[in-house]
Amino acid sequence: MAIKNLSKELPVEEYVIEKEPYYIPVGNEVEVFTAAYKNLLPINLKGPTGCGKTRFMEYMAYRLKRPLITVACHEDLTATDLVGRFLIKGDSVEWNDGPLTKAVKSGAICYLDEVVEARKDTIVVIHPLTDDRRMIPIDKLGVILKASPHFMLAISYNPGYQSAVKDLKQSTRQRFVSIEFDYPPADLERQIVIHESGVDNRMAGFLVEIGHRIRNFKHHGLEEGVSTRLLIYAGKLIHEGIDPREACRIAMARPITDNADLQKSIDEIISAIIE
Repeated sequence: MAIKNLSKELPVEEYVIEKEPYYIPVGNEVEVFTAAYKNLLPINLKGPTGCGKTRFMEYMAYRLKRPLITVACHEDLTATDLVGRFLIKGDSVEWNDGPLTKAVKSGAICYLDEVVEARKDTIVVIHPLTDDRRMIPIDKLGVILKASPHFMLAISYNPGYQSAVKDLKQSTRQRFVSIEFDYPPADLERQIVIHESGVDNRMAGFLVEIGHRIRNFKHHGLEEGVSTRLLIYAGKLIHEGIDPREACRIAMARPITDNADLQKSIDEIISAIIE
C-alpha cells in the first residue's frame, strides 16, 4: 500500500461547534483532555448514561477549535461504515469517506460513543490510529492515510453495562488514557438543572434530591441510576406547566424501570419530597 501524508486538511464545516456548550467541570477533566490532545493521545471516557460525557466532548471540541465527528456505535456497525465505501452515482462509481476517514483527513476529533456496542472486528480498525503510527489503512483504495497532527480519537462507554460479550479487549483498552465520569455533586447538578431546564433553585433542589435517592436503588434492583439528563427532562416538563410529581414520574420513574414495585418505591420518594 502507498502511504499518503495529509499535508492539507479538508474542510468539514458542518461538524464545527460554533456556540460554546454549557459545561461545568467537576474535576481536572478539562486539563487532562487538553494535555492528551497536545500529546496526540487517544482518550476514553468512562461513566454512566446521561452523566455528561457527550456534552464534555462538545465543550472540549469548542475549546480546542476542532470539528467533532460523532459516531453512535451499534452492533451492526462495520469497518466499512467507519472507513468508507464505493457508491454508484449515475454511470460512475465514487468513493465516499466514512466518518473516521473524514476525521483523519480534516484534523477533527472523532468520537465513538458507546464503543462496546460495536462489533469487535470493527474496533480493530482503530488500532493503527491509537499508537505512534497514527494511520489508517484503506484497503479498497490501496492507500494508508497518515492522520493530521490535529486529529484525535476519543471513545466512551458505560462500565455498568459491561459483560463478557460487550467489553473492551485489553488490546484496545490499553491504547487509551481514561477519564472517569460520574454524576455531578449535588450543588453542581442543581446548577445544571436550573440552566438546562429553566426551573427555579428550589425545584432544582427537589429534583436533584429525588435523583440522589433513586440512585441508591442501583444495587437493589435498578440496572442504572437516574441520569442528570432525566432530571433535566423532568425540569423542562415542570417549566412547561406539568404537575411536578407527574413530571418526575414520567421523566424519572417510568423510563428507568418497568418493575411495578420499584416504580411504586420511586413514586413514594417523589411524593415525599414534592408535597
